[in-house]
Formats: sequence, C-alpha cells, structure tokens
Amino acid sequence: MSLYSVVVPVYNSEHTLEELYTRLKQVFETEIKEEFELILVDDSSRDGSYEVMEKLHETDRRVKIIQMARNFGQHPALLCGFHYAKGDFIITMDDDLQHRPEELPKMIQVMNERDDVDVILARYENRKHNLIRKIGTRVSIFATSKMLHKDPNLEITSFRLMRRFIVEAILNTDTHLPQIGNLLVQTSNRIINVPVHHDARKFGKSNYTFRHLVSDLIYDITTNSAFPLIVVRDIGIVSFIISIILGIVYLVRYLAFGASVEGWTTLVLLILAYNGLILLGIGILGQYLMHVLDEAKKMPNYVERRKKL
Repeated sequence: MSLYSVVVPVYNSEHTLEELYTRLKQVFETEIKEEFELILVDDSSRDGSYEVMEKLHETDRRVKIIQMARNFGQHPALLCGFHYAKGDFIITMDDDLQHRPEELPKMIQVMNERDDVDVILARYENRKHNLIRKIGTRVSIFATSKMLHKDPNLEITSFRLMRRFIVEAILNTDTHLPQIGNLLVQTSNRIINVPVHHDARKFGKSNYTFRHLVSDLIYDITTNSAFPLIVVRDIGIVSFIISIILGIVYLVRYLAFGASVEGWTTLVLLILAYNGLILLGIGILGQYLMHVLDEAKKMPNYVERRKKL
C-alpha cells in the first residue's frame, strides 16, 4: 500500500473545502483504494476557511491543517505543506474544485505504469479559465520553455502528481520564493502531461488578476534568465554600430558636398529615446539586484501561525 499526500493551498475557500474533502475521500476509498492524507494550508484567508478546516480535522484526523501568519502566496503555501507530507507520492491541486478529484485515478494509473516518469502534470482538455488567464498561461509556457530549455509542448500546471524524492529535492533548494513548476523542470526531465477534464469555478472569482500574472512572468524571467539584460545589451551594440555608420555618411556628405547636417528635432528625439533606454537598463539591473538582496536577507518563505496535525 502506498500513501498519497494531497497538498492544497487554501485562500478564501470556505464554500468549497467540504466538497473537496468529500470527493477526495470518495475517490481514494472506492476507486484508488490506497491510503491518503489531506494537507490544507490556509494562506491567511479573510473568510471562514480555517474554521471549516478545523471542522474537517475534527471529523477525520487524516486532514492536517496549517495556518500562515500572513498571505505569503501559493508557492510558499505548497512548500509548507510539503514539509509535513509523509506520502510516497505527493499531489498538489487547487481549492476551487476546478481540479477534479475524479481525475486522480487516471494520473495515478499512468504513474504506476511508467517507472520512467517522476512527475505528472495535468493538461486541461477544456480549460475553464478566463481569457486573461488563458493568454497569461500561453505566454508563461512560451517564456519558461525558452528560459529553462524545456519541451515547449510540456504544460506546467498546478495539478501535479510527484514522486517523493522530487519533493525532497525541492525542499532542499535554498531559494527565496521558489516557483514550484520551474523547480520541477530544473530537478527532472522525466515529466509528462496527462489530459484531464477541467471544471468551471463554482464560487467567487480567480485571485490571479492580469497584474498578478504579469508580475509572476517578470519574476520568472528575472530569476531564471538574463534575457532582459541581453536585449538591452544588443540594442546598445546595434545603436553604436548605426551611430558609427551615420557618422561616416555625414562626414562624407560634408566633405563631398559641403552640406551640413540638419535635424534638431531628430537629435532631440534620439536623446530622449536613448535616455529612456538607459533608464530602462537601470531599472532592469535594479530588478536583478533586488533578487540578489532578497536571497542575501535569508527571509523565511513562510511563517506558520498555528497548526493541527
């Protein structure tokens, strides 16, 4: 018998937690027929999520609950849950019921049949996210495939099934605010997608706004790639070469025809453009330096307020 640890980050999900537990319990006891534990990590919800979690813990001691001291984010909440996971396999899924517990037998069956696979990531057959989330996901897939040199057809999602040694490797990574999906790609190349059904959100709306998605994308790029610095460098090189060519052209024109170069408007626009480019380069360098500072401060990725295990 294998033990499966299901780790779920929770934020403002008082209306979905009981159904999530009931469906997980039903799937494991009637279909998978393996032992499981449910680890719920409350990321400082503003509703009654933790009270519902306490009720589930009192009903079933397989439900372990942790509350964070403040809102640290999805990935730190997962790290917290990983710390207490005892399973041979670790599952991560969202708390909003868009990840169907009924799809787990399919993922587990593939893992049992494929000894050469370390991680299974769900690929949503009928993604129910809004347009902004869908666009953000596509851009993120393209960007991470370039930065991490992964298969561009591999979709990184938050519905995962992982072998224990993968999670242990992630926990041993000393990185400020690590991104779980990126760490998986950097830890193993034995990762595959399994198609699953994706349900529509039943309650509320997604916490992932356009601003949040852009922020995550910038963070991923500046923590895993020097691409912005390379772009600014290449623009500088091209601009320098163009300036030399133009200088030679204008000099020849002046010596051959005695014509001076006019165009104060062009000069002003060029000065403004290059000053803007310089400020952009400084801003990009500042972003990288802030990441270095965050790493140097060694601040904890999460702080636990209370727990019942």
